[in-house]
Amino acid sequence: MDPDPVQLIEELADRHGRFRAEAYFFILHALEFTRRRLQLPGHVSGRELAEGSRDLALEEFGPMAFDVLKHWGLTATIDLGRIVYDLIEADLLRKTDEDSLDDFAEVYDFQEAFEQ
Repeated sequence: MDPDPVQLIEELADRHGRFRAEAYFFILHALEFTRRRLQLPGHVSGRELAEGSRDLALEEFGPMAFDVLKHWGLTATIDLGRIVYDLIEADLLRKTDEDSLDDFAEVYDFQEAFEQ
């Protein structure tokens, strides 16, 4: 029997302690949102996912986006990458040889992006 992905994510959040489980679920949702928006069936880059995450957060949470993400532990685009790499470590996502955590570094100023 395959492990329950919800339980895996909750355990991952507990084990790492940096981000709430909601942040992990948000990134998975943002990945699908970004794929649909870019019409890509598979891989998206770190920059594309960071930008898609911003757009999804603004769409879903409006002016509260920064506060919601901060509550979940997300305060910079590198945090999005840390979650992605936690999900890769848990075999819930995959990466290519060209992918790097640095792809998520300073894509945009987090607070500024959500205050516009």
